[in-house]
Amino acid sequence: MDLKELLKGVRKIEIKSNGLSNHLFAGEYHTAFKGKGMSFSEVRDYAFGDDIKNIDWNVTARLNSPFVKVFEEERELTVVLMVDISASLFLGSIRRQKNQLITELCAVLSFSAIANNDKVGLLLFSDKVEKYIPPKKGKGHILLIIRELLNIESKGTTTNLANSLEFLNNVVKKKSIVFILSDFLTSDFEKQLTHSKRKHDMIGIQVFDPIDTTLPDVGLIEILDVESGQKRWIDTSNAQTRYDYHKQFISNTNLFKNAFLKAGADTISISTKEDYIKPLIKFFKNRV
Repeated sequence: MDLKELLKGVRKIEIKSNGLSNHLFAGEYHTAFKGKGMSFSEVRDYAFGDDIKNIDWNVTARLNSPFVKVFEEERELTVVLMVDISASLFLGSIRRQKNQLITELCAVLSFSAIANNDKVGLLLFSDKVEKYIPPKKGKGHILLIIRELLNIESKGTTTNLANSLEFLNNVVKKKSIVFILSDFLTSDFEKQLTHSKRKHDMIGIQVFDPIDTTLPDVGLIEILDVESGQKRWIDTSNAQTRYDYHKQFISNTNLFKNAFLKAGADTISISTKEDYIKPLIKFFKNRV
């Protein structure tokens, strides 16, 4: 992608995502993700019904009138976006490719985070960690993340989530909100996910396309597995073939959901053909 086209893409994503974050997601995001705790803010006059445990006895004694401590939530959080950039993410059949949907989701989550003065980082992975951008604040940093997502050149074709989670556990020391965005065509990551969940708030976002779920009945075709590079001929007019194909998608989805459920982590599933606004708002509200 040349620079002019890249900047145009960044601007388009910024306008759409920033608007959604300001009007739809800012309040939900703030409510869904709690701060680190409560910190002292100020004292005020005691009012009937105040908890006596919050009385500031030193100020009360000095001014000879009851005062209570006022606390506020420590809001600053850290968000890490773990984005799968393996070959299967660069596919799509209807509205957009899976990686394009992931870019929009990352932008919305990022602008929602900075609206709450939170830091955002990015971890790109395939069969290995390909790039890590440490969490920072500010619009300029978010635009850098969007540029990276729009201009991805992956070196790996397959997915190894387990190794990426190990990297996360070693590098991100501060408790963070971690969104993993992938089609989750991977396995054997449960142990690392459970370990990550002990420290971080983990959320898995499964992005899928209709072609992942249903094989069209178009007769004999040659298909390419973009991750393994293998080609083979299949008869899509065969009902059993189409059933087995759909069954494989269900199996992968169940593996993804069960692994996160076992770890005590949340999940969202979003199709490239649908509007992602409703699933995100529903997810935020369900966390309250």
